[in-house]
Amino acid sequence: EPTVRTELMEQIPPIAIFLQESRPKFPMAFFEYLMPIVVRYLTDVNNQVRKAGQEALLILLEQDLVAQSDIENKVCPILLDLSAPDSDDEYKVEAVNIICKMASMLSRATVEHMLLPRFCELCSDGKLFQVRKICAANFGDICNAVGQEATERLLIPKFFELCSDSVWGMRKACAECFMAVSYTTSPEVRRSKLSPLFISLISDTCRWVRQAAFQSLGPFISTFANPSSAGLYIREDGTLSIRPSVQDVNSNSCQPNNNITLMSSNANSA
Repeated sequence: EPTVRTELMEQIPPIAIFLQESRPKFPMAFFEYLMPIVVRYLTDVNNQVRKAGQEALLILLEQDLVAQSDIENKVCPILLDLSAPDSDDEYKVEAVNIICKMASMLSRATVEHMLLPRFCELCSDGKLFQVRKICAANFGDICNAVGQEATERLLIPKFFELCSDSVWGMRKACAECFMAVSYTTSPEVRRSKLSPLFISLISDTCRWVRQAAFQSLGPFISTFANPSSAGLYIREDGTLSIRPSVQDVNSNSCQPNNNITLMSSNANSA
């Protein structure tokens, strides 16, 4: 019964945590018994069972309970099969969604060598716009996961494609994550490539795209500032924040600091 399998999946993470805490007594129990079940249920015929399996996998990855060898030899191959060009549409959408979610939890080498080539293929998927939209919505997270070199070499060309996609929802998703993409690139790429691209989104024919671009304008400009002087940085959740200066912390003052002035002067010099 699918309901039984779904309920079982929901119990996997707490059992895994218990086994991890009691590892001297159960050194291989998780890897021998539980991990194969999680991997198998990623391809279950029932949608709810697959969803429960995906959620369990993400919790296990977040808790750092899955061995690197299992990720590379068991989890990634399944996701690559499910996201293949000839895969079932429903399976493909689910696979690309979980690939994007787990990218921030894996090592940079694993993401770059195993998942990045497939992600780049999915960005150009001409069959399913849902797949391209998931890629566009999570583009900043993938850039952050692989770093500047891979972003500029492989991902920026795909970002240009998505920013000119015929579906306006794709262009809107790109506008919303523009700051996160810009933050991962070098100042030269930011100035020479991303700035003209952003202007095209602000001038888009669709007002929803223009509105999203204008909402991202301030955060995008902030990526031109020098973090050491402006105090601007990106949190783990992808939001822009301002780190108070040492002087402000020591004085414990309620007066506004000079971050905005510093950001403006740096932006002007850039």
